[in-house]
Amino acid sequence: MKIKEVVSALERFAPLPLQDGWDNSGLQIGLTDAETTGALLCLDVTEAVLDEAIASGCNLIISHHPLLFKGFKSITGKDYIERCVLKAIKNDLAIYSAHTNLDNAQGGVNFKIAEKIGLKNIRILEEKENSLLKLVTFVPFAQADNVRKRLFSAGCGNIGNYDSCSFNMKGEGTFQAKEGTNPFCGTIGNVHHEGEVRIETILPVFKKSEVERALIEAHPYEEPAYDFYSLQNAWKQSGAGIVGELESPETELEFLKRIKKIFEVGCLKHNKLLGREIQTIAICGGSGAFLLGNAIASKADVFITGEMKYHDYFGHDSDILIAEIGHYESEQYTKEIFYSIIRDLFPNFTVLISKINTNPIKYL
Repeated sequence: MKIKEVVSALERFAPLPLQDGWDNSGLQIGLTDAETTGALLCLDVTEAVLDEAIASGCNLIISHHPLLFKGFKSITGKDYIERCVLKAIKNDLAIYSAHTNLDNAQGGVNFKIAEKIGLKNIRILEEKENSLLKLVTFVPFAQADNVRKRLFSAGCGNIGNYDSCSFNMKGEGTFQAKEGTNPFCGTIGNVHHEGEVRIETILPVFKKSEVERALIEAHPYEEPAYDFYSLQNAWKQSGAGIVGELESPETELEFLKRIKKIFEVGCLKHNKLLGREIQTIAICGGSGAFLLGNAIASKADVFITGEMKYHDYFGHDSDILIAEIGHYESEQYTKEIFYSIIRDLFPNFTVLISKINTNPIKYL
């Protein structure tokens, strides 16, 4: 199996266009046309992780945090990043990272945290904006079902927990085929009237090219008419953070102790305990302070994140319980997401979870 087959599976789950503008998810080092001998899954790429991959016979490393964030004018091995680059190239290792695209994907990092805690009724905390298009096209009655199916297969028609969504209205289209054309119906030089279905459906912006190809291939007309419209709607299936509920409420102290145990937290930081019941939980793995306002607006009882700044705590004691569990601790189970994606599709492929704790923060 080639590396690009594994990469394709990861990107179907967490498409690269979902990443934030500052991020650098995707292939970091290597050639995707190379045959893969196995994948090693990790949170961070370090020299020790590269040594582990070499020793285990894996030539593909899949990480959550990208090794490369900035451009390089030279690579001389002056720091661990440059040493990793040199070692990976020397040993024919490919490195692929899924970072904020996996954070923003349905079933991604925050959904895994919610699974560990035991939440239900999960929804996105900050839905992506300006990420949706509406497609409108016109198809003869007899071919409408086939065109709809092709559009749905290409990524159209998903709204929340529903798929195959479309609006359909019958009408009449007219056209006149000119010389040199090969019309599906009607005759050259005569105005033709055809009963058609106006099909409207929704799609993510990054699916536009794929959907356009599918439409043209499936549509019976030589030159189908269609329009794409930008939508202001928030995309409920993608975005930052999540919010959900526990089956039954817990006390603040019970909840914090349970979280500390689940995520093996060496030092759990929190604001003042006020004796509130904990049932609605907002989550953002990694550095999530930017979502604190969203968590409060969602009426969550607690906001769990990996790390926050000192001043982010001020003024929120009565608004919400803040639980800071550590960046590494909050994202450590991301490796399980990678494992499930790959193992489900390629059951005989060698997939190993790194045994190295790459957390640079230690607790005394």
